[in-house]
Amino acid sequence: MLTHGAKFSCPQTGKKSFEATSKAFPLNDSFRYNRLNMNAIFIGTDGKLRSGWRAAVFLLAFFLVASILIVISINAIALMPLDDSETAQLPIIIPFAVLTVVALVIGWLCAKFFEKLPYHSLGASLKNNWLAHLASGLAVGAVTFLLAIIIVLASGSMSFSFNAASATNAIATTLLTTFVIFTVGAASEEALFRGYLLQTFARSDLKWFGIAMTSVLFAFAHNANPGANPLALANTLLAGVWFAVAYFKTRDLWFPFGVHLAWNWLQGPVFGISVSGITGFAPDPLLRANDVGPAWLTGANYGIEGGGACTVAIILSLALIRLLPIKTHHTET
Repeated sequence: MLTHGAKFSCPQTGKKSFEATSKAFPLNDSFRYNRLNMNAIFIGTDGKLRSGWRAAVFLLAFFLVASILIVISINAIALMPLDDSETAQLPIIIPFAVLTVVALVIGWLCAKFFEKLPYHSLGASLKNNWLAHLASGLAVGAVTFLLAIIIVLASGSMSFSFNAASATNAIATTLLTTFVIFTVGAASEEALFRGYLLQTFARSDLKWFGIAMTSVLFAFAHNANPGANPLALANTLLAGVWFAVAYFKTRDLWFPFGVHLAWNWLQGPVFGISVSGITGFAPDPLLRANDVGPAWLTGANYGIEGGGACTVAIILSLALIRLLPIKTHHTET
């Protein structure tokens, strides 16, 4: 056995030939150094779990809990004694609503336990001019969509006519039900992609990394949509940046939510254009679109989100958001 500080001498000379000190065997220092290095992988200089791990925990918990609850809710809907007209939209609305709640609750729990932050740090509370931010978002989303429409109208690529083939009640029903669908749809995507996932990176001075990562994930989530193509996915990624910039303008989710909702609702049930390649949401839109191309400008079957008109409109809207005289509220405290 070796004991700390033991000395050994040469039997012939009696001179000290070796001293087992901490300098000769720096085992404790080496262990401490390795442990510090290991801790640094997980814990930042602020003493908190690093943002990458926080994001990973959030995503894992979100997908696990959301998957279980969606399966339960869909099976519960199937057992309800309701006719088809009453249940037709529930399999769409309920999962979106579940995703919204799960994203907000898991985000709040992660913010609380990892960063000691309250629920309102997510920017989903009814405070700090939330209604004004929502109204501003709806206005920006509407103006941006109309810019895209002006581009395709000016080029002669698309035209619109009133939907005379559908009854007034059918059109009104489409406008109302799709408003609910797009409300929960926009809420779920903003809560997931612009909620805790983006915000936790921003708090670690990784704002642009967070924007890039969440925008890529946002585009990937639309990859399987009907008619998806490289330009459509590029525009969806650009839209992710657009919504993220909208979030950082006000530091709450109400502004990007309003932008997102207005864009989707006007596109589908009002103007009769496919929304990210999906047409089933709005069987009786207010207007009927006549698309004569070219597809690179109008987006063809994917809808205007798959064309160059959308690209130009979103770029102009990014500049518009930057110039808006909206006061930022730092809710992440």
